[in-house]
Amino acid sequence: MDRIVDISTDGLHLGIYRGFLTVAKDKEEVGRIALDDIGALIAHAHGLTWSHNVFIRLAENKVPVVLCAQNHAPIAIIWPLEGHYHQAKRMQAQAEAPLPLKKQLWKQIITAKVTMQARLIEALDKTTKSQSHKSLTMLTRRVRSGDSQNIEAQAARKYWPLLFGSDFRRDRNGDSTNSLLNYGYTILRSIVSRALCASGLHPTLGLFHSNNYNAFALADDMMEPFRPYVDAIVHNLIKVGKTEINTETKQILTSLSTFDLEGIEGVSPLFIHINRFTHSLATSFDTGQAKLVFPLMPSNSELRRLGCEGTEAAALPEHNDRDGAFALPATGTIME
Repeated sequence: MDRIVDISTDGLHLGIYRGFLTVAKDKEEVGRIALDDIGALIAHAHGLTWSHNVFIRLAENKVPVVLCAQNHAPIAIIWPLEGHYHQAKRMQAQAEAPLPLKKQLWKQIITAKVTMQARLIEALDKTTKSQSHKSLTMLTRRVRSGDSQNIEAQAARKYWPLLFGSDFRRDRNGDSTNSLLNYGYTILRSIVSRALCASGLHPTLGLFHSNNYNAFALADDMMEPFRPYVDAIVHNLIKVGKTEINTETKQILTSLSTFDLEGIEGVSPLFIHINRFTHSLATSFDTGQAKLVFPLMPSNSELRRLGCEGTEAAALPEHNDRDGAFALPATGTIME
């Protein structure tokens, strides 16, 4: 199982010993995890030290290392140079992809994202008469090639107030809700980054994001359809009074990678679906046909309980409300 390892305690030292990543405090080992079980490593701590061999072995295992700022947003990712036996061919196809193909791929991504946003609002809407999700659903029908009408931004203006209240503003430098979102998106970005590496694609060559200072534009593109799952976890955490970044909320957000979802090949954890998703992008570049593979939509009751097992939010009745054609998370590893 790919685990997300989060290093958040100050003054730790990371090393390698016989196929394990070791964690030491004051020269005494306090934890270890097999390298083969690591899907990504996220570093938040101050005073963290590493042996050079840590980066070599993690790179050999295709594991991205995410370095985070105090607001839990990633500021750098250490990316393995060798990722896939077809990497050179795949990257050439990616670099030479015609603009119409990239626009069609972006249309599919934005349609999936807004569809998932609408589903989440529907799942969390207690007042069935309001049906506030319908305004978002209507927007999905207006997405054009390349999202020329910027439906993504139009949806965001409706989505955030419906999800977190009219006073909420999405701010990467904000506290509380925004910090939880930042941390969750960091987890998601690392999962997508590793999947892109495994698919032989280059993270800098994005479909839509093209900021010259963003070395992971493609990862940011490809994580868009899965962001609402992070939003669902954060909403559910806040609902039960868990509003701060701490060991418990980190553990819950880290569980994102193993949330079970149905797909064309049966039930699999999120990180497997993301691997299939990035592979379908690579295949689209190879064939010139935009055919992305998404997981199926989770049920409303699954979304209402996401990240809140064992709390009052998990006491909602289960019912068969799974439909749609598109979806993600549940157990990671945090080393404190």
